[in-house]
Amino acid sequence: MAQDENDLPGPASFEVPLADGAILRAVTQGKGRPLLLVTGLSGTAAFWESTAATLARSFRVIRFDQRGIAPSTRGAAACTIDELARDCLAVLDKARIDSAVVLGHSTGGCIAQSLARQAPRRIDGLILSGSWLKPSHYMAGYFGARRAILGTHPEAYAATSVLCTYPPAWIEANWHVYEAALAAAPATAEAQGVMRERIDALLAFDGSAGAAELTMPVLVLGARDDMVVPAFLQEELAAALPGCGKTMLDSGGHLFPASRPDAFTSTIADWIGRLG
Repeated sequence: MAQDENDLPGPASFEVPLADGAILRAVTQGKGRPLLLVTGLSGTAAFWESTAATLARSFRVIRFDQRGIAPSTRGAAACTIDELARDCLAVLDKARIDSAVVLGHSTGGCIAQSLARQAPRRIDGLILSGSWLKPSHYMAGYFGARRAILGTHPEAYAATSVLCTYPPAWIEANWHVYEAALAAAPATAEAQGVMRERIDALLAFDGSAGAAELTMPVLVLGARDDMVVPAFLQEELAAALPGCGKTMLDSGGHLFPASRPDAFTSTIADWIGRLG
């Protein structure tokens, strides 16, 4: 049952030191069944700000800045999808959570797939939002182009992060999101290096060999007008997972958790509520 916001503890930050020297900043809020939120390419806990506030009425929500992102330090480990999944385990360990529902969006969905293969007993349910299964020509072309402009024109890189990920009418009505993206463009060599290695990691991900191992409850959640991870890639992911549920929103673009927050959070809450 959802709780009154006045009865809930406010967000509490904690640090997660890793063996390679990285220190992750994490946030927990709410009460109830643990729900770990794993961000995509941006890697920020802030992506989930409003979503977490809503979901925290029913669940204990944990989110974090991934290595090298925002206040989380980079550390010495290689940036791979498997390593980023191990970071998720460290966050759960630090929060003293034995098992959780894991919700990963975009690249976060790839990280969630790896996490579920590495530690299946830690996963009560897996929600793969706007994600994919294996490399494709389309993904290589899109992210290859973004990687190419990163160093020479960081503002153009940031612009594509908005213009290709939301429905045009939504951008027009929320122009401040575009302006904020340009202001936060990765201008330093260090920030660009972090983004390059994250793009390389997502392009190298191939979960097809381990798809049959994901026997826990799984929901594939997507939007039919997604231009970053097109619907056909999300359909392919769902078809590869045994007994997988699937919900495709009619619109919302790639970042439908932000553009369709009510539909997104209600779908998540309803699905988790049926896990028992």
